[in-house]
Amino acid sequence: MGNTFGAGGDSLYLSNGGTQVFVEVLTLAVSASAAQDWDHRFAGLLALQDQSVMGRGAVGFDLGELDWGGSGAERAAAKRFVLDVLDLAARRHRWDELGYEPPHAAAYLVRFRQIVEAFEPPASAPGADVLPLTGAVACCVPHRVLSALPHWEGCVFCHR
Repeated sequence: MGNTFGAGGDSLYLSNGGTQVFVEVLTLAVSASAAQDWDHRFAGLLALQDQSVMGRGAVGFDLGELDWGGSGAERAAAKRFVLDVLDLAARRHRWDELGYEPPHAAAYLVRFRQIVEAFEPPASAPGADVLPLTGAVACCVPHRVLSALPHWEGCVFCHR
């Protein structure tokens, strides 16, 4: 059992352990990068990938189901944000705080970046409700990351 992150048939399939690593390194990066409403909604989507709360093998998302924005400029900015988050994570942003060495995380990030780079955000998203409406606006103070409040207390690191 595992989880899939991707765009249609182009996807990254991760074991439950791989998913935890992937979500943790992305959470560190997205928390340092989110500035706009869309960014916080994407951070909220990542926070909702917490298998400790949602269940193992019960997370993942398809990029084609996200609301990327109403205009070409909005869609381009949203895609650029995701790519920038992946690049920051690939530079091992705050990985020293993980408490373990994530041996396969770099490969996960490279593969997912390829998927995002090749993906063309749709003009109108079929599943616009996939991104949380409010986004991640709360911060887990002990871990200094955005969290999924008001959905549940704590962050992906609190629930480990």
